[in-house]
Amino acid sequence: MIWIASSLLFVLTSCGDSSASNEPVSSKKIETVEVEQTQTDAVSPRYKNGINDQNKGDKTGSVRLHGLIPAKPGSYMYLFQTEARTKTLIDSTEIKGGVYNFKKVEASRGFYELQLNGAAKNASTIIINPDEADIHVDFKSSRLNGARTAVNSNENKAWFAYQSKENKNNNEIKNLRKGMKDSPYRKRIELQIKDKELELVATQHEMMDTYPGTYFAKVMTWKNPKYHNDQGKFFEDLDPLDNSIIHSMSISDRITAMMVKFSRGEDSRFLACIDIVKAHFEPNPVTLESALYAMLDGFYNTGKEDICIYILDNYIYDEDCGADLSDVIKQRAEGIVNLQLGKIPPNFNIDAYRGGKVNLYETVKKNKYTLIMFWASFCHKCEQEIPELIPLYARLKSQGFETIGISIDQVRKSWTDAIESKGIQYPNLSQLQGYDSPIVSKYKITSTPTYFLLNNKGEIVLKPKRIYEVEAFLNQNLK
Repeated sequence: MIWIASSLLFVLTSCGDSSASNEPVSSKKIETVEVEQTQTDAVSPRYKNGINDQNKGDKTGSVRLHGLIPAKPGSYMYLFQTEARTKTLIDSTEIKGGVYNFKKVEASRGFYELQLNGAAKNASTIIINPDEADIHVDFKSSRLNGARTAVNSNENKAWFAYQSKENKNNNEIKNLRKGMKDSPYRKRIELQIKDKELELVATQHEMMDTYPGTYFAKVMTWKNPKYHNDQGKFFEDLDPLDNSIIHSMSISDRITAMMVKFSRGEDSRFLACIDIVKAHFEPNPVTLESALYAMLDGFYNTGKEDICIYILDNYIYDEDCGADLSDVIKQRAEGIVNLQLGKIPPNFNIDAYRGGKVNLYETVKKNKYTLIMFWASFCHKCEQEIPELIPLYARLKSQGFETIGISIDQVRKSWTDAIESKGIQYPNLSQLQGYDSPIVSKYKITSTPTYFLLNNKGEIVLKPKRIYEVEAFLNQNLK
């Protein structure tokens, strides 16, 4: 789901900064060069090229994937191919005697995901590269994101080791940021954060040399733009003809970095960035579609629907610009189009807390207006909004106003206790899978509360932020 939900919020208030050397460097060396290089055409000291004849471009071939895992009898391992945050199931295998063994699959270079029993919460990202025809990955426990061993795969030895270092580095930066608020030592903390960022860059450079010619080394190359200060050349080091790039977060991450650095939160600058991205990937419909959807999804998730419409009208549905795009991108785009004002959102038929199922399309036909509220028991804003909604629902239900609460909780008791303690009477549903819930994905929910007000035709007539907006609308229209 998408790409820049959190990063674009940051864009609206500030501009980011990061830069990138062609040789492995220490954090001190990077910092020194960064200060001196301010011209836009300078190669960033954070950049290092790990792409050579061995890992250049994409490659497809037959791969065997197998290993050990202490799982319960009857368990299955599922294999997904990734495209940014989108996952597509390609195979599954029963775990027998603590062994999973996929039949040989035709796979291209990129990141894949293993899930135990199809549970998105119990997953591990791995790299598959046909250069390694036999991949053996063992798991020490049934928790896939726990200890893992890549027995014969340099790709995954590198990836597992890097993930551990990156997570540690990110947590250290996160803790520093927490201590920065209202601190008299803000400047000192900012320097400490910068040092931590440079430590990770030095790790990336070192590991690229340790694992040359791997897909992993290529992904590390994509981490840092070659021309960090040049908006027009910001994507120059990303080969638009290399299809293996779509099976990583590299396009999404680079788009995020560009928006942070160059947009200043202004719509006109966002549009300029979009046009540059489109022009760069235009030679290859495969990478172009991935880039367009990343931007479309990201802008929708940050509430910039006008920019979504710009992308849809100019690059996806336009007869000229969108002529070479596949039906897949248009189908994905429909998921966003149908969540806009005047459109009909996806139907659902989900078990309700007090029994039976709630079918959205059947419900809207029976009422003048139906409010869908995505909420959670742990959401503080929801705690403020629900006491306002309850009396509104009681007052207007007889006049044709219905409400459907959809919880993104994962623990049933937390969900049901919240319903009972607050005295919620309107229908409530939950798939108890948190943000991995299918309904949450369909409605592209990234925060709670999120509202959709529908008329009796099922059309979205209001996407309010607060309940008082719903009340004002209903007082005007529910007569």
